[in-house]
Amino acid sequence: MKTVEHTSKALPYIGFLILLFFSVANAQSQDQLRENVIYWHIKAVLPEAKLLDIKAIDATGTYHDVKAIQDSYDTSLLSVKALVNGQTIPIKMIVTKNDTYYPVKAIANDGTILDVKAIGEEGEILDVKGVSRMGNLIEVRAIDKAQRQHDVISISPQKGVNHVKGLKMFNDEVEAVIHGIKIFAHVKSLKQY
Repeated sequence: MKTVEHTSKALPYIGFLILLFFSVANAQSQDQLRENVIYWHIKAVLPEAKLLDIKAIDATGTYHDVKAIQDSYDTSLLSVKALVNGQTIPIKMIVTKNDTYYPVKAIANDGTILDVKAIGEEGEILDVKGVSRMGNLIEVRAIDKAQRQHDVISISPQKGVNHVKGLKMFNDEVEAVIHGIKIFAHVKSLKQY
C-alpha cells in the first residue's frame, strides 16, 4: 500500500517534469528552426541590369525589409513576408474595386496595411502589383512612371533565383480574409523550371 501512496503523490511531479522536458525540447527546436532560416532578397529587375530593393513602407514612411523565407531545404515555394519591428507579417495581393491591377501589400496583425514598393537609386518609388493571371498564377511586377513593367525576383544569399508571383488556391475573387482585409492571392517565391 505504501508504494501506491508514494506513486500517486509522485505522479503530479512526474507529469510536471515530462511537461518541462517537452517545453524545453520544443523551445530548442524553435531556436534551431530560427537559426536555419535563410532570408532571400526581393528585387525588381530593370532592363539596364539594375536591381531595385522591394520594401514595405509604413504610415510614418519607414522602410521595412521584404524577404522570401526559406526554412527547409526545399526552395520551390517560399513565403514572402515583411520584417517589421521584429515580426514577420504576410504580404498579399488585396482585393480592390477601382484598380486595373491587384496591389501588393503587407498586412500587420492589427489589420494595418503597409505599401510594398520598389525603391530606385535616386529615391523613385515604383508600385508593385499583380498584373496578369494565367491559371492560378499572377505575375507580380514593379511598374514605373512610364507604365513599364519589371520582373520581381527573389535572390538567395547562397545560390538561386526564384520568381515572385501571386498564387491563388481557389477560383473565388476573395481568397481569404486576413485581419479584416480581403485577399485576392498569396505572394510567393516560386522556382521556375
